[in-house]
Amino acid sequence: MHSLAAKLNEMLQRENPHVYAMLSDLGKLIYFPKEGILSQSAEAKAKGRKYNATIGIALENGQPMHLDVIQSTLSAYDPKDLYEYAPPAGKPELRAAWRKKLIEEQPSLADKTFGNPIVTNALTHGLSVVADLFAGPGDAVILPDKNWENYELTFSVRRGAELVYYPLYDADMKFNAAGLRDAILAQKEKGKAIVVLNFPNNPTGYTPGIEEGRQIVAALKEAAEAGINIVAVTDDAYFSLFFEDSLRESLFADLCGLHPRVLPVKVDGATKEEYVWGFRVGFITYGASSEAVLAALEQKTLGIIRATISSGPHPSQTFVLRALNAPEFQAQKREKFEIMKRRANRVKELLDSGRFDDAWTYYPFNSGYFMCLKLKTVNAEELRTHLLEKYGVGTIALGDTDLRIAFSCIEEENIEDLFNLVYSGVKDLQGQK
Repeated sequence: MHSLAAKLNEMLQRENPHVYAMLSDLGKLIYFPKEGILSQSAEAKAKGRKYNATIGIALENGQPMHLDVIQSTLSAYDPKDLYEYAPPAGKPELRAAWRKKLIEEQPSLADKTFGNPIVTNALTHGLSVVADLFAGPGDAVILPDKNWENYELTFSVRRGAELVYYPLYDADMKFNAAGLRDAILAQKEKGKAIVVLNFPNNPTGYTPGIEEGRQIVAALKEAAEAGINIVAVTDDAYFSLFFEDSLRESLFADLCGLHPRVLPVKVDGATKEEYVWGFRVGFITYGASSEAVLAALEQKTLGIIRATISSGPHPSQTFVLRALNAPEFQAQKREKFEIMKRRANRVKELLDSGRFDDAWTYYPFNSGYFMCLKLKTVNAEELRTHLLEKYGVGTIALGDTDLRIAFSCIEEENIEDLFNLVYSGVKDLQGQK
């Protein structure tokens, strides 16, 4: 083991041995190099007043070398904010701006101890970092039965963790906090669980209410008091897209400082929140009562980033930073929110009309990009294929009965036609039986 990794581990063992115990084998071995190309380049950047011949970029006339065919389309930006490597942790100004945004949008974070957001290559990369640091063969990853399929690749296929499912909804079609509690407590013998909390949920578009949120936090606290170390990951990909009466803040704030055995990890980003999917700008943020723990986790996270992508793309970080600082940002974001809310409301209005009751019910939804139908009479995959082939309509089949529909990408005036076509598809298949 490298001495830097050993020092980080010693710090974690001293400050919070439960967090140290949460680390995977890779998490214990990883570190961010203090000596080598990066550190020497940083020293040269600060002191190399005459020549800096350290870093692998090209300069011309005091600016990063670039092609005019590229710069001409980006002329509003200084070349130094586009072409140079971004630091492995991301642009410092962007990290500060995102932290400020977190507190503004989630006021209960103001008195919590949490780290500076670290820039990731969007949310999938952030979740991959979590998996690398904390998941290993046999570790339990607790998920609802309705979840984003990439969790399986990220935690199970890549890292060998065991996926443990519980039903998302209870008998009252509310969040199944009791099921979550039981799934975590079942890991008592292992002494560790990675719990993924994804709200608004993909694929259902469901966010729990305030009381449900309290029940979730209570379940994690009970499990921690029972001696289980919990990595509590809030996958907040669709944060702020709350259209009805539900939680308005991430559970990350409630989990910060909850218990020494609970490590809150927030994974979020501009990807969905600011409608910049292709920019690939995400963040990973840790909550802990000890600044030393936060510092050690940041160093290990930077080690994972350095060993995989080295650093995220600089131009998109610059674009997001400019947007966050723009005076028009909040007004423009609110405008897009209202469009999304109207689409969600139109879907619910149609589904509650009774016109389609013989073909499906739907799972409760109140937020995000998606909703799910529960088909009564036909197979979801057969319907998905039929809709594509006959009507040119794309949907996502999940299991035998569930059909996910992304209302986010359908104009409001076309939503009724979409559901009419889905209904026609159901009737077509019924007629074939």
